[in-house]
Amino acid sequence: MMNITKTVEGEKLTVALEGRLDTLTAPELEESLSSALEGIKELVLDLSGLEYLSSAGLRVVLSTFKTVSAAEGKMTICNANEMVSKVFELTGFGNIIAIE
Repeated sequence: MMNITKTVEGEKLTVALEGRLDTLTAPELEESLSSALEGIKELVLDLSGLEYLSSAGLRVVLSTFKTVSAAEGKMTICNANEMVSKVFELTGFGNIIAIE
């Protein structure tokens, strides 16, 4: 299970994730993000509440990054725990997406 909380401030969207981003929840996040990106120039994914990240979740993160970049926007990932940070490090996502 995963909870998604979205906060919009002008052209900035912050999406806080809580729970597990896996095969079951990735489609929910993908749908939630695709409907919220219109007019957004800065996307922040706050992963402070994310406990687990699978390859399906990574696919959604990467496709969202491509969508934001194509619109000349910026995407940042912040507050990832040690396990999630390790996944980003091992997959090379840290070389592509800004991770704070």
